[in-house]
Amino acid sequence: MPKKDYYEILGVNRDASDEDIKKAYRKLAMKHHPDRNPDNPKAEEHFKEAKEAYEVLSDGQKRSAYDQYGHQAFEAGGMGGGSPFGAGAGGFDFSDIFGDIFGGGRGRSNVHRGADLRYNLEITLEQAARGTETQIRVPTMAECETCKGSGAKPGTSPTTCTTCSGHGQVRMQQGFFSIQQTCPRCHGSGKAIASPCSVCHGAGRIKKHKTLAVKIPVGVDNDDRIRLSGEGEAGVNGGPTGDLYVVIHITPHPVFQRDHNDLHCEMPISFATAALGGEIEIPTLDGSARIKIPQETQSGKIFRLRGKGIKGVRSSTHGDLHCHVVVETPINLTERQKELLREFETINEKDSAHHNPRAKSWMDKVKEFFG
Repeated sequence: MPKKDYYEILGVNRDASDEDIKKAYRKLAMKHHPDRNPDNPKAEEHFKEAKEAYEVLSDGQKRSAYDQYGHQAFEAGGMGGGSPFGAGAGGFDFSDIFGDIFGGGRGRSNVHRGADLRYNLEITLEQAARGTETQIRVPTMAECETCKGSGAKPGTSPTTCTTCSGHGQVRMQQGFFSIQQTCPRCHGSGKAIASPCSVCHGAGRIKKHKTLAVKIPVGVDNDDRIRLSGEGEAGVNGGPTGDLYVVIHITPHPVFQRDHNDLHCEMPISFATAALGGEIEIPTLDGSARIKIPQETQSGKIFRLRGKGIKGVRSSTHGDLHCHVVVETPINLTERQKELLREFETINEKDSAHHNPRAKSWMDKVKEFFG
């Protein structure tokens, strides 16, 4: 039975680049790998076909011979003779194809950057509006000062791991499939420590707390992050230190509610002030301010004070303060107060439509709804 065309097996054109051939093979190998298809005997056959095609087309000399003579170039007595896999077919190295998938690969660095850290910092609304500076105490993994991060006892040095020859990876052969795994002896460091440091026990890092000063800029808001470069965990085997991210959380304020750069507050006023008008004093983050309440002010009316809000981190101007007035119903009335209110209500009922237009309008809508 004639063999399939290698280009057809990989699904590429005859002028395909090396990278295109590699990508096509990787896709087919992942699709038809026997480990992924244990109940499909044809999968292994397709996998071997793709493997054979890739070994030929990924090699410049073999590909040139195949383009000129086809499969005859690799048959006994043909160009080059022998198997299409060459002398070392049984030990074909898949690390360049699957290294990024299974965590292997040649030349993998054993130097790792330290982990980034997160610290949740609670501040008040006033601190967020004006900016502040505070100190925080952060748990972290820091370089061991005794061994200077080497993990070895002072006066000694780590040696190259004899199991992986310092690569941090060992090759495992499973039939025709070869993968790389982390070295079980040195755990990927590539080094062996005969006399571990008594402080860090060979880790090169220790747990400790450090106190840092954090400058909170003016106008920060909830969930804003402040990055402290190089204040995270120490790196491994001399790797760079990670960063620390301070995440802002503003505690609820008893008076104000924040909406971006604007502030909102509720201000109770008396029935008399709402009806007759007057002047009230309201709080602001900078002290207090006075606003005039016009006659016949209804509950829920909003008064805006420009520029009395917060200047955001990315803003050039201050937000506004929105004061929501709420007409308060009096309680604990005296008999005299009750008498006056009853008298007022009696007078008011004589021309209710004129004095209570909202109530009149609402009642009209109710009557219309019920026909």
